[in-house]
Amino acid sequence: MFDVFQLPFVQRGLVEILVLSLGAGVIGTWIVLRGLAFYSHAVGTAAFPGLVLADGIGFSATLGAAGTGLLVALGVGALARREGAADRYDSLTALVLVGALASGVILASDVFRSGANVETLLFGSLLLVDGGDIAFAAVASGLSLVGAYLLHTRWLITGFDARTAPALGARSGLPDAILLGLVALLAVAALATLGALLATAVLVVPAATTRLLCTRLPTWQLATVLLVAVEGVVGLWISVEANAPPGAAIAVLSAGVFTVVAIGRALVRRGRRSRRGPVLAALAVVGLVAAGCGDTAESGGSGIKVVATTTQLGDIVRAVGGEDVRVVQILKPNTDPHDYEPRPRDVQETAGAKVVFVSGDNLDSWMADVVEQSGGSPTVVDLGALVPERVPGERDGDEASEYDPHWWHDPRNVVAAVGQIRAALVKAEPERAAAIEAGATRYLARVRALDAGIQACVDAVPAAQRKLVTDHDAFGYFARRYGITVVGAVIPSQSTQAQPSAGEISDLAQLIRRERVKAVFPESSLNDKLAQAIARQTGATAGRELYGDTLGEAGSAGATYLGMERANADAMVRGFTGGASGCAIQGL
Repeated sequence: MFDVFQLPFVQRGLVEILVLSLGAGVIGTWIVLRGLAFYSHAVGTAAFPGLVLADGIGFSATLGAAGTGLLVALGVGALARREGAADRYDSLTALVLVGALASGVILASDVFRSGANVETLLFGSLLLVDGGDIAFAAVASGLSLVGAYLLHTRWLITGFDARTAPALGARSGLPDAILLGLVALLAVAALATLGALLATAVLVVPAATTRLLCTRLPTWQLATVLLVAVEGVVGLWISVEANAPPGAAIAVLSAGVFTVVAIGRALVRRGRRSRRGPVLAALAVVGLVAAGCGDTAESGGSGIKVVATTTQLGDIVRAVGGEDVRVVQILKPNTDPHDYEPRPRDVQETAGAKVVFVSGDNLDSWMADVVEQSGGSPTVVDLGALVPERVPGERDGDEASEYDPHWWHDPRNVVAAVGQIRAALVKAEPERAAAIEAGATRYLARVRALDAGIQACVDAVPAAQRKLVTDHDAFGYFARRYGITVVGAVIPSQSTQAQPSAGEISDLAQLIRRERVKAVFPESSLNDKLAQAIARQTGATAGRELYGDTLGEAGSAGATYLGMERANADAMVRGFTGGASGCAIQGL
């Protein structure tokens, strides 16, 4: 039951949360006492521009977030001092937060076009902490303890009555500025644990919970430190056992404990010392955590275990290896690879794998951390780096990649990838080489038939009608292979994480009208509302989905790689021709 604590990545996560609990528990009581709950949440969220800047320029994300957090703290403190409103931090925080988020959006959309890396930092991952994260948490907690010891009297006086505080000797605004800075520092330290958007699970909720039970400040602070530590440890254990994101597990557990304590206190106050309410609430918490669970897909035979990150790779590796390999597929159908947060089971499964196949070109860059944290020594095959046909990517864009990561949309690249998969599997399991070679040969014939069939279908459409507008720029390989003109994309990026501006949407609508584009193609894994709105605005249709970054669910037309590309070709031909023609490819 407790074997999970022997895993190296779990042990690092435990150290991180235990170190963080010291500062978060003590400063958390001051957050609740001084009414800084909104500020503590906002300062983490306002780290967004720092994260974008760090990701775009290429320096430490923690330093970028810390710089922004401290600027926000100084801004709120200066406004409070100037306006004499030390007791109205919420409204002042909102002013600074709007400015920080606005600058972050401008940097992300118009300067660096940042995407998945920033989103990962906003949501955090306790499974991927390293020595630097632990050191930063230790420094933040240490400074918090020293600050609380030296300044608690000043913080208490100002919190009791900010207007009369000068008469009681608290004339300087420095102690309050230090408190704001420490809250910002701890919020940044929580990035590695929970992410900025869930930092209140360790900074606010535990302190609010223990306040229901404690009346003296020292007791309250000690109880909060212990509660943060316990919830962190238990939440991490639940996340591994249930294969749920650690940050979400800790946040749900923290909220559940608060609910249980609040219900129990209310029952006691009313003279109803029944235990049923708290028990039912506790069961509800367990149910909520379990509801968020997901399982890493595993399929294939009884041979060596290999890991494939994306749905396409999982399908291709299974087709080549057949019953002679056991494939662990990280991503599920309709899961966007750009913003995936690794789960505990991903790390566990990778630890026992012989080979790991990654798509490459920064599409699944998160897998490098998973391999490192697993402690195993699998052979990592970067298929994106080995394919022959290349389409330029966004070297200075959100993926910081030299090449478009969607290489599989050109079947010639899949032919090359099959050769690399075959070689890696044969090297890992030479005694089954004949069966693997046979599986690869059969699959290659089907891929070549797919390529020829799509070419014939597209060639039947006049070149002037082959005008493609999609949800995001994921079909460069497909378009170049089959002579299709890419007019534009709703999300003008090779990542789904970028956000189009109003000007870009307006320009795209005008371009669609000018080019007389007949169809806008939403993607199966993305929200199609924006694509539908542009289609209505321009008179185009938007009823035919494409499979871009991921395969579809079992039983759908895009459940396999071959099915995906056949369905894409059919949808495009029907869209280009206004439904007059389709694309049927036999023998797949």
